[in-house]
Amino acid sequence: MELTLNGIKNNAAEWKAKGFALPTFDIDKVREATLKAPAWIHFGAGNIFRAFQCNVCQNLLNAGVLDRGLVVAEGYDYEIIDKMYRPHDNIGVLVTLKASGNVEKTVVASIMESLAADSNNDADWPRLKEIFRNDSLQMVSFTITEKGYALQNNAGIYAPFVEEDFKAGPGKPQSYMGKVSALVYERFIAGEKPVAMVSMDNCSHNGDKLFAAVHAFAEAWEKNGVCKPGFKAYVENKNKVSFPWTMIDKITPRPDPSVEAILAADGLDVEPVVTAKKTFVAPFVNSEECEYLVIEDSFPNGHPALEKGGVMFTQRETVDKVEKMKVCTCLNPLHTALAVSGCLLGFEKISEEMKDADLKKMVEIVGYKEGLPVVVDPGIIKPKDFIDQVVNIRIPNPFMPDTPQRIATDTSQKLAIRFGETIKAYEKRPDLNVADLKVIPLVFALWLRYLMGVDDNGEKFELSPDPLLPQVTPVVAGVKLGEKFDVHATVEPILSKAGIFGVNLYETPLAGKVEKFFEQLCAGKGAIRKVIHENVQ
Repeated sequence: MELTLNGIKNNAAEWKAKGFALPTFDIDKVREATLKAPAWIHFGAGNIFRAFQCNVCQNLLNAGVLDRGLVVAEGYDYEIIDKMYRPHDNIGVLVTLKASGNVEKTVVASIMESLAADSNNDADWPRLKEIFRNDSLQMVSFTITEKGYALQNNAGIYAPFVEEDFKAGPGKPQSYMGKVSALVYERFIAGEKPVAMVSMDNCSHNGDKLFAAVHAFAEAWEKNGVCKPGFKAYVENKNKVSFPWTMIDKITPRPDPSVEAILAADGLDVEPVVTAKKTFVAPFVNSEECEYLVIEDSFPNGHPALEKGGVMFTQRETVDKVEKMKVCTCLNPLHTALAVSGCLLGFEKISEEMKDADLKKMVEIVGYKEGLPVVVDPGIIKPKDFIDQVVNIRIPNPFMPDTPQRIATDTSQKLAIRFGETIKAYEKRPDLNVADLKVIPLVFALWLRYLMGVDDNGEKFELSPDPLLPQVTPVVAGVKLGEKFDVHATVEPILSKAGIFGVNLYETPLAGKVEKFFEQLCAGKGAIRKVIHENVQ
């Protein structure tokens, strides 16, 4: 079977016989309407987009709620468009892996156009400008990871491409946010048309991060006299350009060989491609069935009726509560705890870790005992119900091929939000004592032990990518298992960094706990298992 539009149209009966749900809307009619009057363009052609936003859009197209599909733009790795999207006519297979063991296979064809967000592309860049000048455009959404919005490094120095774009103006920007800002500028010079810029990335107050980046370009361009006056005011005007906060939640691991085998057995060629930038992409995505998308209802040009597809529109304050509930307490901290401990204990699947009594108990303590007391109920989702689903259904799902190694990526960038906010909440509450926290400091110590790149059997393993590895790994490089060392002198340069943990741990009662745990974890082979067991039972 061929994963193309003709392949589906010409062999629909075979696809259906093999259990695939096919799109039921008129693809040609929707494409024509979308190309003429696009309403929704998305930046970031990765797995979460294909598994979540594309499927929501398709469900609404099938139901006749929407009459236009998606446009996708990829601004980092253009090969994704050239080698994966266009050869398959922008369609893909979504494999939903249910905790019950059932597998649902859906052919998703809601993307009507795919473009490289490359200012040097003489075909795609003018088309992007045309889209942004169109009155019909309502929403520009993003899943480009938190790093995609960063203009500066950790030292506060602008990246060279950003500096060059600041000086050169919106003509042919090279940085990701420079390109996005240049497209917003097109909408400005076309008549200050309204639009919502909607970050759907898994980071706190994501709309503010997107705003800060676009605003920095608008400010620099006006200051340098390389754009028309008024662009900065346009970006600042919420009635013209809004930057809503959102909370997104759907576990979408890297396409897994076991899922590829299922599809291959159906006669489908779904061989992955690895791009020159080391992006791993496949014609299919695999994901869990659970999904949440909560969006601040701030859309100056309206929005597609996504609420009819399960998306929740609400006030900013509610989005903030939901986001903190998930990121700071009910899911992400549990994932990080499992990620670093799983790497150290040799696990290859997150779901397998939940069969381990010690690790299951550890995440229950992080979620229910240490985190839940500081969660503010957002009203639209109950925190305890959310954790119950995470602990009992989502993470233990044996059909989800998620790995601790993937989740351990960029841990240094996650600790401040996933645990630091809980620490700060404890410090503000007179009825809670931050000194009572036990497993959160254990997780910090496990991360320090992880940075050594040596597992509980004394074997070396590869650390997951993290921008701070060059700074933090040398700090623990001299520590040897079973040998005495000055623990305070060793780890103080890390534990004192509020940028990593959200607080300077030495200004709390927790630094001493982390030091003690780290020393115990380095006692020798098997120490990690021993320390975790002793402190969660």
